[in-house]
Amino acid sequence: MADIKKYEEYYSNESFMDKVSRCAAMAGREVLLKAFQLYYVLGKPDVPVWAKGTIMGAIGYFILPADIVPDILPAAGYVDDLGVLAAALITVSMYVDDEVTANAEKKVNQLLG
Repeated sequence: MADIKKYEEYYSNESFMDKVSRCAAMAGREVLLKAFQLYYVLGKPDVPVWAKGTIMGAIGYFILPADIVPDILPAAGYVDDLGVLAAALITVSMYVDDEVTANAEKKVNQLLG
């Protein structure tokens, strides 16, 4: 998980929202749900710096268009993103509460219907 922090520089709220609005259907519900869970955990005031760094790195990797498996590949393009997001979510799972999950599900439903 330490290597993921190098992608932290690619994270910003604006770039994250731009990415999800452009690729929601292609990325799919599972990827978006994990990404938004991390996004909402990031906004919690009680989350320590190490956890925020992990989250920003994982979301930065998701945002970055040139990752291990290019996102333009049908079906396979988001497999690596899903793995990175899932690993980060496991790492910071102690900060994921019902409110975070509800907010993430609501946002994904808005995007995908």
